[in-house]
Amino acid sequence: MNIPHVLMEKTKLILVWGLVFAFVFVIITLFLPKQYSADTQLLIISKNKTGVDPYTQAKSAERVGENLSQIIGTTDFYAKVIDSSYNFDKTVWKNMNERNRRKEWNKNIQSSVLYGTGLMNITAYASSKAEAVNLANALGSTIASNGWEYVGGDVTIKVVTKPLEPRFPSRPNFVVNLLVGFLIGVFLSSGWVLRYKKHHLLG
Repeated sequence: MNIPHVLMEKTKLILVWGLVFAFVFVIITLFLPKQYSADTQLLIISKNKTGVDPYTQAKSAERVGENLSQIIGTTDFYAKVIDSSYNFDKTVWKNMNERNRRKEWNKNIQSSVLYGTGLMNITAYASSKAEAVNLANALGSTIASNGWEYVGGDVTIKVVTKPLEPRFPSRPNFVVNLLVGFLIGVFLSSGWVLRYKKHHLLG
C-alpha cells in the first residue's frame, strides 16, 4: 500500500475532519474560564564598583534577575505583596488553603529575564483586565522596593514599564487550541483512512 498516495486521494476528507476538530476545540475553549494577563518590566542596575567592567556589571544584573525570578514564587515574597498597600483583590488569595494558594500563585505569576539588557519581565494573570493590571503593579512595585532584601544592597531596581490593560484573554489560547484541534483531526482521520484502506485490500 502506497501510504502517501492513499492520503493524497483522501486529502479533502482529512482536511474536513481537521476543520471539524478545530471547530469543536474552539467551542470547548469558549466555555473554559478566561484569564487576562498584564506585563510590567523592571530594570536591574548593579552599582558601580572600582575595576568592574560594564560587561561584568550586566552579567551581574542578569544573575540578580534570575534570583528574583525564583524569589517571586516564595511564601515570603507572597506575604510582602499581600501585606502591601497596593490595590488588588487580596481576598481571592487569602480564601485559598496553602496548597492551592501556592499552586495558583506559581501558575498565575510568571517572570523572566531578558538577557543582555538587565530587564526583568513579570506577567500576572487574573480573571479580569483590571485585576491583572493591579496585580502586575503590585508585583513590580514590591520587587522594586523590597528586592534588595533578597540580593543584597548592591543593586538598584526600578519599574521602567507599567502594565497596560489587555484587550483579549491570554488563557485559554484560542489560536493554539484551534491548531491543536486541527492537527488531532488530521492525525485521526489519516489513521482511519489508512486502516480502512488496509482492511479493504485484505478483504
